[in-house]
Amino acid sequence: MGKTADLTAVQKAIIDTLKQEGKTQKEISERIGCSQSAVSRHLSGKSVGRKKCGRKRCTTRRGDRTLRKIVEKDRFQTLGDLRKQWTESGVETSRATVYRRVQEMGYRCRIPQVKPLLNQKQRQKRLTWATEKQHWTVAQWSKVLFSDESKFCMSFGNQGARVWRKTGEREIPKCLKSSVKYPQSVMVWGAMSAAVNAASYQEILEHFMLPSAEKLYGDEDFIFQHDLAPAHSAKTTGKWFTDHGITVLNWPANSPDLNPIENLWNIVKRKLRDARPNTLDELKAAIEASWASITPQQCHRLIASMPRRIEAVISAKGFPTKY
Repeated sequence: MGKTADLTAVQKAIIDTLKQEGKTQKEISERIGCSQSAVSRHLSGKSVGRKKCGRKRCTTRRGDRTLRKIVEKDRFQTLGDLRKQWTESGVETSRATVYRRVQEMGYRCRIPQVKPLLNQKQRQKRLTWATEKQHWTVAQWSKVLFSDESKFCMSFGNQGARVWRKTGEREIPKCLKSSVKYPQSVMVWGAMSAAVNAASYQEILEHFMLPSAEKLYGDEDFIFQHDLAPAHSAKTTGKWFTDHGITVLNWPANSPDLNPIENLWNIVKRKLRDARPNTLDELKAAIEASWASITPQQCHRLIASMPRRIEAVISAKGFPTKY
C-alpha cells in the first residue's frame, strides 16, 4: 500500500460510517485502500490537503487592483493598452497574464452595443414625446406608416473596437458605443440610391411611398413617420406633405430605438452576412430577397411592440433603450 493523496469526500464518509460500526483504523484503511495514518488524521480532525504546487502567482493583490482601475477608466482599451499602462504602474507582465487577470475579474471582450449620442435637450424631448404617446393603442400605431433609410455596403466584417464588460453590463453607458450620423453612401428606401437630398426624397415619396400607402390603407387616413434627416425636415419636403394632405408624425431626434423598421433592417443585414454578395447587383438582389422574406406576422409583432418601446423610454428618462 503506497502513500495516500488527499481523502475524497466519499472516502471520508466511508471512514465515518465504518468507525461508527466499531471497525479499527487498520480495518478501515484496508477497506478503502488508504494508509492507516490518513484514517487517523481524518478521525482526529488533523487531515489537511496537500499544498498547491505549480508556478507562483506573478502579480500581487495590489497590482491586480491597479489593473481593475485601469480597465474601469476606459472599457474600450485594447489588451496592448492595458499591458502598457499596467507596466507603467510598476507591474511587468506578459499579454497572456493581463488577459488572465482581466478574465478572473469577470470582464469579457465583447462587441459594444451602438446607441445614439443624446444630449440633455434631446433626452427631454424624447421623454416628452413618449409621455404624449403613452396611451396610444396598437390599433392607433397600426395607422402609422414607418419609414427609414439604411446603409448597405459590400463588407460586413469590420465591427470596430471592442469593450471589456461583465455579465449584465451590456446596456450601461460606459460600455456603449455612441453612434454619430455621417453622410451616407449607398442607401435603401424601398429602392437603391447613391444619396438622398430633399428633391430625390420627394421623388421617392411620390413614386414609392404613395403607391405603398394606397395599397396598405386604401382610402383610410394614415400617419407617415420619418426621422429628422435634413432631406426629411426640409421646407420643400414639408410643403410636399401639406400639398398631398398627408399627416406626418412628429418624431424625436436620434431615436432609432423607437422605430420598429430598424428591427427589419437588422433582419435583412443578418441574412446578408450569409449571402456575401460580391457585386453591387448581387447586393441589390440579396437585399430585395431578404426584404421579401419578412412575413406580415413579423411586422405585426414589431408594431405591437410600440407601447413597450414608449414605456421603456419613459422608464429610462429619455436615455436610449434596448430596442
